[in-house]
Amino acid sequence: MGTVRMLLFSVILSPWVLSLTGKHFNQDSTLRLKQQDVLFDREVYLEARRSKREAAALWLGEDYDSRMVFLPADEPDDAPASELPTCLLCVCLTGSVYCEEVVPEMTAVPTLPKETAYLYARYNKINKITNKDFAEIVTLKRIDLTGNLISEIQDGAFSKLTLLEELNLAENHLVKLPMLPGKLTTFNANHNQLKTKGVKANAFKKLRQLVNLFLGDNELEAVPVIPESVRIIHLQNNNITDVTSDTFCNGNNTYYIRPNLIEVRLDGNPVLLSKSPDSFTCLKSLPIGKYR
Repeated sequence: MGTVRMLLFSVILSPWVLSLTGKHFNQDSTLRLKQQDVLFDREVYLEARRSKREAAALWLGEDYDSRMVFLPADEPDDAPASELPTCLLCVCLTGSVYCEEVVPEMTAVPTLPKETAYLYARYNKINKITNKDFAEIVTLKRIDLTGNLISEIQDGAFSKLTLLEELNLAENHLVKLPMLPGKLTTFNANHNQLKTKGVKANAFKKLRQLVNLFLGDNELEAVPVIPESVRIIHLQNNNITDVTSDTFCNGNNTYYIRPNLIEVRLDGNPVLLSKSPDSFTCLKSLPIGKYR
């Protein structure tokens, strides 16, 4: 048992484990006493769960590195989340970090390994996204922060994420949107508190690869400018009262056709779509919504 104990402690202190400040632990580093106690108390548990984690990794289709020791995010802990290294608090697989429903409560974006491509931090209590949270993680391709308490995102929070393709901010408390990365293909902000004044006029206009745009269950009063690339847009259950010939089409060009946009949801809005029949002549199908 003593040998196993030393081996596990050596593994836990390996360079794969990140501290809260983003620096790597090494064998010469001195952990705070509280963290040492947490690590030692978990050695037997981690050994017992090693095979189960490997099976989970295979199921998720990720590469499993047996040199790394990870703690499932749903395990209770007496230490505050801010005092634990990310890959002890969450589940880290090659390129992916899973921090879902973390106990103890996670109130901020954790420090991520620099090669992280996929972050899943759903259903926590993160309340703010700062410019520093993702500044050094330029490899991110997908961020899912569904079901948090986010009410503020600093405008440059995603500005360095040139590879980001999917951003999910559904079920939060947002009243305005920050600047979004140019390569997004899917953006989901369903179930927030967005109003038209909180969405900049060019918020989506320059997103030329955007395919899916989900803005349902907010407080928008008008339809934002929609890029030509969008195939699906959800605007259900907002406060939209009017659509015009320029909302989806080009009012000055009666020959204009928009083949990409195949699904538009406007149900649950006060707008009566039958009042503006010329507004949809460029679409392949009529929007879903109230016509009488």
